[in-house]
Amino acid sequence: MSRPALLAVIPLPEGSLAALRDRYAVDYAPDGPRDDVLDRAASASVRAVVTNGSTGFSAAQMARLPQLGIVCAYGAGTENVDLAAAQRRGIAVTHAPGANDATVADHALAFMLALARGLAGLDRAVRAGHWRSSRAERPALNGASCGVLGLGNIGTKIARRAAAFEMRVGYHARRARDVPWQHYPGVIELARASDFLVVACPGGAATRHLVGRDALAALGPDGFLVNVARGSVVDTAALADALRLGTIAGAGLDVIEGEPEVPAALLACDNVLFTPHVAGRSPAALAAQRDALLANLAAHFAGRALHSPVPASQS
Repeated sequence: MSRPALLAVIPLPEGSLAALRDRYAVDYAPDGPRDDVLDRAASASVRAVVTNGSTGFSAAQMARLPQLGIVCAYGAGTENVDLAAAQRRGIAVTHAPGANDATVADHALAFMLALARGLAGLDRAVRAGHWRSSRAERPALNGASCGVLGLGNIGTKIARRAAAFEMRVGYHARRARDVPWQHYPGVIELARASDFLVVACPGGAATRHLVGRDALAALGPDGFLVNVARGSVVDTAALADALRLGTIAGAGLDVIEGEPEVPAALLACDNVLFTPHVAGRSPAALAAQRDALLANLAAHFAGRALHSPVPASQS
């Protein structure tokens, strides 16, 4: 029996790609679902697509693959997958919730520590021979306030880690939760109460530029922004201005609008730390995402219940 045809439109770790190739006829197109890729996939009667929340898969792209039966998001996010179109067409959509939550939360705390203690600048200073002149005091996490924007699985883990550092924790979510941290009714109120504002909410149209000029002004000149969610949640132009003008003290960014391109205005700021969208990448996290992907595909093609379908409330 021939193996089902599968199209992967995102870069995948070697182990995950090899596991897919062992089981499926894989068309690997890591640069995305271009027209020529979709034409080739349609000719091959592709039945499954592997994507992620950032790259997504649109209604028009689904329409070009008449044999498509399942779209698998490699990770938790599905913000750019057209869930309504998939439902109309009877296309299953799956993801990997929880696979990298702990890793992303760890990364957020790493940003907070590095920003507070000035680690990048101090390393450069010592290497340049400026030991004595660089020994100024720096803020600590202990006793500071951490505001978490979005209290899903990742946001909750960030809050718990911040509390372990004896920080005062607050959060903003659509509704108050039964948690020991203070709920704030809006982003501005949360930012005003925070020394560190950590973005951990989903991407998509509903949260686009949720952190803008007013929120950054509320965070203030001693405040730090950390974004381990999606670049679209933060207004890039407003952030660049806030960093340049000292409206906020600094930022740690794992995600940026338009990535992998980084705006020159941000690169020019020495009070921002960058990582290349790797907050969710660890051996354990990637193994969990791979296992969820393989389990969902196997279940779909065997006609069994899916391992981790996207909840109906999201579609």
